[in-house]
Amino acid sequence: MATPLDPQAPPTAPDFLLSRAHGSVRTQGSQETFTDPWDAVEALRGGRVEMVVGALPFERDKPAALTVPERIIREDGPLEPHAYYRRGPGSVLAARVVGMDPSPEEHLRRVDAAIRTIRNSALGKVVLARAVDIAFDPAVDPRLVAARLIDNSYNRDGFITDLTAAGPGFTGHMLVGSSPEVLIKRQGSTVTAYPLAGSAPRSEDAAEDARRADSLHSSAKNLEEHAYVVDHIRAALAPLCSRVDIPARPELTRTHEMWHLATPIAGTLKDPSTTALELAIRVHPTPAICGTPTDAAEGLIIEAESPRNFYAGAVGWCDDTGDGEYMVAIRCAEVSGDGKTARAWAGGGIVADSDAQEEFDETTAKLRTIMRSLGL
Repeated sequence: MATPLDPQAPPTAPDFLLSRAHGSVRTQGSQETFTDPWDAVEALRGGRVEMVVGALPFERDKPAALTVPERIIREDGPLEPHAYYRRGPGSVLAARVVGMDPSPEEHLRRVDAAIRTIRNSALGKVVLARAVDIAFDPAVDPRLVAARLIDNSYNRDGFITDLTAAGPGFTGHMLVGSSPEVLIKRQGSTVTAYPLAGSAPRSEDAAEDARRADSLHSSAKNLEEHAYVVDHIRAALAPLCSRVDIPARPELTRTHEMWHLATPIAGTLKDPSTTALELAIRVHPTPAICGTPTDAAEGLIIEAESPRNFYAGAVGWCDDTGDGEYMVAIRCAEVSGDGKTARAWAGGGIVADSDAQEEFDETTAKLRTIMRSLGL
């Protein structure tokens, strides 16, 4: 269990939270942990534990960070950050950028290389990410970053999860972010997803902002990128559902920083005992954060990039009824156990018609979600 760095922090400070407009969960403490998500599924299905919270890593063969909490609080709407982190002593945040991985020039080179690979192979899409390293002085409580993200979010989305359960390299580390993308949600026999793929930066000029949205919605390149994700989720859910309803065309959705193509997907489970965590394991990773074919794209990413850890994984919760919700772990940062450093990521989907500079600009725009909340 990660404890707040500040001894004055409120006793309600959570180890895990997921804030969503329709309902939120926050938890404290740890009774048990799992690194294999299927062990957690078995514990939930057997009614041995009340809830499992935490994160799945990007790489499917790496340890998960899943925890059985001691205390659980559910709320009907989004979470309201504690005043301590808004106006109290815990509201002080001083951050600076200390590095990039890779350099902007290297990221552009990698994107160009990926475009050539896609044009000359069976690879249809790959998502390449870049990271920004951040230093804090004084050390930051990740819960403050979560509070800023929730307050700055268009839909009051935010999450934080303790990664300690994943092993010694993650002791005290916290993943904190504000993701607009629902990997999977289960409520009773109904399963829903809200994949995002195909993006454009917002503009402060209303007319230009509308033009960018319209351009995105009619972009053949972005519609192709989005279709890969929808097809992947359809294929994953079809064997588990008696019906899956998917609109023929994506809709537009927005954050303060980005326009996205999004498709609301809904299905009815054949077996009502199938848990939200099981669904998340089966759907992850989607082409929205990996690529297609999955194994080929994942292999390229692992070879080209530094480890993503839990960026582009999934964060969420599942209870002993099987209900739960998992967000794709994007617009996020991993904060070190001492609160002195963090790494934030952003990625973009590359297809045959991609332009390297446009892809770089897209990652810059996506990074604004976390950077703005850090005052950068």
